[in-house]
Amino acid sequence: MNVPPATRGLPRDSVAPSLGGRLHVLLIEDDEGDAFLVEELLAEANAAVELTVARSLTEAQSRINGVDCILLDLGLPDAQGLDGLRRVLTMAGRAAVCVLTGRQDEHLGVDAVAEGAQDYLVKGQVDGVLLTRALRYAVERKRADENALRLREAELRQAESARLERGLLPQPLLRDTKQAAVHMFYRPGRSRGLIGGDFYDVVQTAEGHLQLIVGDVCGHGVDEAALGVELRVAWRALVIAGVPDDEILPALEQVLISERRLPEIFTTVAAIKLDLDGNRATVRLAGHPQPLLLTGGEVKPIPAPNGLLLGVSPRPVRSFDVQFPSEDWSILMYTDGLIEGHIGQGAERLDVSGLCRLLSVPPATDIPLAELPPWLVGRAEELNGGALADDVAMLLISRGRGR
Repeated sequence: MNVPPATRGLPRDSVAPSLGGRLHVLLIEDDEGDAFLVEELLAEANAAVELTVARSLTEAQSRINGVDCILLDLGLPDAQGLDGLRRVLTMAGRAAVCVLTGRQDEHLGVDAVAEGAQDYLVKGQVDGVLLTRALRYAVERKRADENALRLREAELRQAESARLERGLLPQPLLRDTKQAAVHMFYRPGRSRGLIGGDFYDVVQTAEGHLQLIVGDVCGHGVDEAALGVELRVAWRALVIAGVPDDEILPALEQVLISERRLPEIFTTVAAIKLDLDGNRATVRLAGHPQPLLLTGGEVKPIPAPNGLLLGVSPRPVRSFDVQFPSEDWSILMYTDGLIEGHIGQGAERLDVSGLCRLLSVPPATDIPLAELPPWLVGRAEELNGGALADDVAMLLISRGRGR
């Protein structure tokens, strides 16, 4: 019988073996006789196993790289029982752990599995086939546990994202929908696997008076989304509380500065106050793309002065008044994710001018207003040659025929 010597294990890349692939096993065993027995059993079974032996946990630390499975004796000179197992689990990484117990200590094997080991074996009660099978089972169980953990983490992230999206995109607070129609749209930047901080809200403050906001917190991820939720809720609270219009965005900026995790995080905002009885609007912009006015068959950006981004250098945001020429009009508010896609093969982007051109001609002029926001995103993606990289939020407010 040829008995393979225990290799002394040079570091290897940590690649999980296939079910029938070669296993790299680290045996931590201070008893030379028991270590030799393990080698004999694996040789008898003709197991595809490369075995490395360490006689203590200290020695094992230098030989653990690239190991698929650790076979651990619970009685070592520098670690005893479950304490030794806990130390091994902290340094095992992606390696499975299978423990060896004596006949009198079989209960320790059950406790070891409860602590996080993948399996246990009782010395003197295994042959080569059972030992090989146990090692492969431990590796596959470890892999299955890791896959289950990753799936659970993905489910939790998805649930967290859904909660944040609901916070970013509330139901409009409207008491009367006869004078104006509001259509909302939001698409997260799923190509990045993350949500961003785009948000919107609509609040009716009195009969014939609406307040609207569309905002964008820079960045992508749960931190930015959570900040977007805070800003939207703060804005709604300020509006409902009757805070003067000129003080709302400065107050919102204070919330941003106090709640952001990094000083370089900023927010762009477009805020509009509609006076439907007077058929006019007041627009305030803080670093945000200009809303578009659709009326009389034309599409034009509302020429409101664009103030600084919120969170950069606090200062008042100038207001701009719009008197509508008729009672048939729409206003499109949107985040920059809609207009930052490319056009064709060059570096040119859609931008505000391109968005105006899209809306000015068929088929956009023939599409029902409620279907216009998703159509715009689809058309922007066609021009971009693929999905838009950023989140897109839109509010479309219409009166009369809408254009």
